[in-house]
Amino acid sequence: MADEATGVSGLAGRYATAVFELSRQEDSLDAVAADLAALGAMLDASEDLRRLVRSPVIARDDQGRALAAVAEAAGLAPLTRKFLGLLARNRRLFALADIIRDFETLIAAHRGEVAAEVTSAVALDDGQLAWLRTVLAAALGRDVLVRPKVDSSLLGGLVVKIGSRMVDSSLKSKLQGLRLAMKGVG
Repeated sequence: MADEATGVSGLAGRYATAVFELSRQEDSLDAVAADLAALGAMLDASEDLRRLVRSPVIARDDQGRALAAVAEAAGLAPLTRKFLGLLARNRRLFALADIIRDFETLIAAHRGEVAAEVTSAVALDDGQLAWLRTVLAAALGRDVLVRPKVDSSLLGGLVVKIGSRMVDSSLKSKLQGLRLAMKGVG
């Protein structure tokens, strides 16, 4: 169930929990997880796709047909396609990115992992992600699912969020701290 213990709640948490439970019942958890991860990557990469799922002015049927075509081209599993159709019919596509995030949190908990959102100024390569996964796993004593994000405004360093905890070692926040400290000098 969606609750604070899993870190998912609200609209996105309810939909993520529903597709998680259904995919578990149909023994397609890995396929749906891979599909939603691919969809998340597509959303990150395509402004047009983000506009399609977020725009309230695009008709529900048009959104559904467009997303069905994307799902078909990407070769998504039948359950994932049905789920996307449901989101389109219910006008809930705007929450797709949050639903994907919450689903990843649920599957990480199911696998005994903890999800960590890692934001960096530039994209991390596979070696850096593996190293980060190892360091976080050693610190937390559990396997870690790393969800990388890029925010060029950070300038350098990392921001790591695990549940309600956040460690900000970004250059941007260090400069802001220095700026505040300098205001007191004078």
